[in-house]
Amino acid sequence: MMNFDQGEFRQTAEQGADGTQIERIARSISGEYQAVHCYEILMNEAKSEREKRQIAEIRNDEIRHYRIFSSLYLQLTGQAYTVHQTEMCPNTYPEGLRHAIEDEQNTVDFYLESGDKAQNPQVRSIYYRIAKDEQQHAVWFLYFYTLNKF
Repeated sequence: MMNFDQGEFRQTAEQGADGTQIERIARSISGEYQAVHCYEILMNEAKSEREKRQIAEIRNDEIRHYRIFSSLYLQLTGQAYTVHQTEMCPNTYPEGLRHAIEDEQNTVDFYLESGDKAQNPQVRSIYYRIAKDEQQHAVWFLYFYTLNKF
């Protein structure tokens, strides 16, 4: 579990986050949870061992992101966030790759915007760092999509 300056976080949440920062973190947790689930399916459908290994690495990044955001949420609110599977994962490998490319790109935009809006420098840094990971994931998925020429 990551430890943050709880006093500083609680003060930030009380002063101006007006729930928006908490809502963004909750949305981040849900998105990472969804990615972990769908990438497990995608990994099992991968066409080569190399693709499977890389998707497994991406999935591990998403698990790490999920844990970071969950820890942050817990420390800000004093409560654990409960995630529910809300979206269905694509049924085929090509659909899964297309969905992953789009989702990762949209996530980059959301995380950069969330970082820009974060009042706390640690939260801002977390969003910017994870946005870089998500951009790298999008590139890998685009490479696999192109490689398989669907």
